[in-house]
Formats: sequence, C-alpha cells, structure tokens
Amino acid sequence: MRNLYADWRGKASDVAAYLRLDAGRHPDDPHTVELLDELTSGSPEFRAAWAEHRLKDKTHGRYVYRHPVVGELDLGFETLRLPDDPDQALIAHTVDEGTPSETALRLLANWARETLPVGAER
Repeated sequence: MRNLYADWRGKASDVAAYLRLDAGRHPDDPHTVELLDELTSGSPEFRAAWAEHRLKDKTHGRYVYRHPVVGELDLGFETLRLPDDPDQALIAHTVDEGTPSETALRLLANWARETLPVGAER
C-alpha cells in the first residue's frame, strides 16, 4: 500500500481520521475495537496518526496513485451516501479531461479489454 499512494503518510492519516469518525459512530462495535487494538499495537505509524485525534469524513478530494503499469494517476473522488443509511457509500473516482491521467486510464481500459478471456463479459 505504501507504494500505491504518492502521499502515503497523508493517506494513512486520512484513513485514521475516517476510522476515528466511524469508531465514534459505532463505539460498541467489537470488530472496530479489535481492528483498533491490532493497528495500534502493530503499527507505530498508525499509533502516531491515531494520536492526532483527527476526525474526517470521506466526502471529496484527490489522491495521486502510483500504478505499476501506467505510472501516476491523479484522480478526484466524490462520496455519495444514502440519507437513511450513512454507513453505505459509493465512491466515484474522476479524471480531468486531457490530462496524462486520462490517457493512462484509457491505456488501462484498453489493456483490460485485450487481456479478458475469450467469452468473458465486457
């Protein structure tokens, strides 16, 4: 995962803040408690991020990903939530038109079509 994100520390800090928000929404969830115990005992980086006490909801933003085939992908994201069930979310990534990231995504899409087995749905 460290190689996937150009700003891994920033992403890790965001994830800790998302998890803190979720833990506050569901303080008695045994799976969350178990996960937090595992992460804080096994990762000094997570302990440091957790100690920041940040709360963050994943609403919108940008991340730069490092893809092993096409290189960096600068993608935006928007999170769509159902008003009656905020624990369910659809995260849509977008790319700016005419950018190297758009070209890279087109290359990946073409590569995926070419590598699908014969008869597989497209």
